[in-house]
Amino acid sequence: MDAKNQTIDWGQFEAVELRVGRIVDVQDFPEARQPAWILRVDFGEALGVKKSSARITDHYDRDDLIGRLVVAVVNFPPKQIGPVRSECLVTGFHDEAGRVVLCVPDGEVPPGARLC
Repeated sequence: MDAKNQTIDWGQFEAVELRVGRIVDVQDFPEARQPAWILRVDFGEALGVKKSSARITDHYDRDDLIGRLVVAVVNFPPKQIGPVRSECLVTGFHDEAGRVVLCVPDGEVPPGARLC
């Protein structure tokens, strides 16, 4: 079976911790192989601020990202991406042009809220 169509059980889904965070800082990432931003995302008191590398420069300007809510996986182990230690995975979808469009909540929810 193709891994993209593989069935998982409920416990596996529950193990993925998807939470809402608010982007509080966006920095250039000139060392990245492909254009990317370094995001600092605030997940509230329980998790604090986590860093993530995001290849979204072709769709989002820095100023458009500050204050935006995003959905991220917060329980992957940190991943070293060049000089940056990425601590969460900000989620998104590819549009028809192949650009990443961020996965965002449809309304205001508190940072740290978990997908249910």
